[in-house]
Amino acid sequence: MARWITGNTILSSPESLVKYGLLGGIGYSLVGAFSIFMFGTFANKIRFRFPDVETIGDVFQERLRKDGYWLMTIIILFLGLDSLFMQAVGAAVLFDLLFNIPFTVSLFFFFFYCFIIAGLGGMKWIQKFEGISIFFIFAAIIFIPLYFFIQEGAFKVYDGIRLYHPYLLFAKNHEAYFFIATFMLVACGQVLTDRSTWQRLYMIEQKKVRITFWSTAFVWSTIPIALSAMLLIVIFEGSFGETYTLLFQLITKIDPIFLSVLFFLFCFGALSTTINAEIHATTIHFIKHIRLPLKISMTDQQMRKESYIFSGLLLFVLLIVTHFAKFSLLNFLFFYGHLYAASIPVMLIIIFSKRKISRLLPYSIIAGWLISVTLFGSLISLQTIWISFFLSGVFSVLSMLFARVELTSKYSK
Repeated sequence: MARWITGNTILSSPESLVKYGLLGGIGYSLVGAFSIFMFGTFANKIRFRFPDVETIGDVFQERLRKDGYWLMTIIILFLGLDSLFMQAVGAAVLFDLLFNIPFTVSLFFFFFYCFIIAGLGGMKWIQKFEGISIFFIFAAIIFIPLYFFIQEGAFKVYDGIRLYHPYLLFAKNHEAYFFIATFMLVACGQVLTDRSTWQRLYMIEQKKVRITFWSTAFVWSTIPIALSAMLLIVIFEGSFGETYTLLFQLITKIDPIFLSVLFFLFCFGALSTTINAEIHATTIHFIKHIRLPLKISMTDQQMRKESYIFSGLLLFVLLIVTHFAKFSLLNFLFFYGHLYAASIPVMLIIIFSKRKISRLLPYSIIAGWLISVTLFGSLISLQTIWISFFLSGVFSVLSMLFARVELTSKYSK
C-alpha cells in the first residue's frame, strides 16, 4: 500500500476525472487495482520458479545472457529513474501549492528527510515509518469526504455537478474507455518492472503472498475514488482553473484545523513512502546489478558507502531537475508508457517460459518502443502505446521461435 499510494495517484486521478469524467476517475481506480491484483496472481508462481532470488535483477542474471542482462538492467534503472522523477515533480507541485515559500526550499528539506530514512536508514527505517503514513492516508480519505458530504449534503453536491459540469456524468465516452484500456496496459507494465514491488514479493511469507497483493489491490482501489469525491466537493459550486489546484482548494473549505493538518500529513505520507521505497530499490538495483559486476572485489562496507553516495546524488539531481520541470503528470506517464507496454511481453516470457531465452528477446522492448514513437509519431500517445505493445509482442515471439530453431539445430548436431 505504501509503495503504490503515490504522488501520481494524488495528482493524476483528479486529472483523469476532469479529462474523462467520472468514468475516468472510476477507471483509474479499477485499472490500478487490477494491475496489483494481476501481479498477485503471478506472485506464487514467481516465488516457486525463482526461490533463491531477492530482486528483479537476480531474475535477469539467472535467465538472460550477458548482453541481455545488461540491457534489461539498464532499462529497469531507466524506468526507476523515470518513476522517481514523476514523484519528485508531484512533490514539487504539491509543496508549491501548500506553502507560501519557494517549492525548492520545501523540496530540499523533504528530500533530506527521504535521504535520512531511505538512503541511510534502509529498509528497517522505511518499514517503521510506512505504517504511520498509511494511517494518516486512510484517516484523510475517510474523514475529509465524510465531513464535507455531511456538511453540504450528497444531493446538493450532485445537483451542483449536474448544473456546472454535466460532462463529468457522461457515461458513453468512448475516449474514456480507450484511456482506461491503455492505462491498464501501462499500469501492468509498471508493476511488472517495479524494483520495489519485486523486493516486497520476497519479503512476504510465501503462503501470504497472493492474499497480500489481492487485499492490497482491493483497498488501493478506494484511494482514487476518495480523491474523486474530494474533487467533486471543490467543483460542485462553479467553474475551476488548473487541475492541480483543485485538491488544495479543499484547504479553503476545511474549517477544523485538524482536517487541514490531516490533509498535509496525507500528502506528505503518500509522497515520502513512495520516494523512500523508490530510492531504496533503485539504489540497490544500481549497486548490486550495475556497480558490483563492474567491481567484483567490493566489500559490504564499500557497497554501503557507495549506496549512500548514489542515493544522495540522485536526490540532489532530482532537486535540480524538478526546479525546471513543467508538464502534465498524466502526459508524462503516457510518454514513458511505450516502454512499460513494450516490457510486458518480454517480462512474461522471462518469468514463465521454461525454454532457454533467446539472446534477441530483450531487444524487442527497444524495437517496439523506437518504431512506435518514430514511424507512428503522428498518432496520439494512447494509440502508439498499443502499437509498442503489439510490436514488442511480435518481436518477442519471433525471437523465441528463432531460439527454438537454434536449439534444435544444436542438438541435431
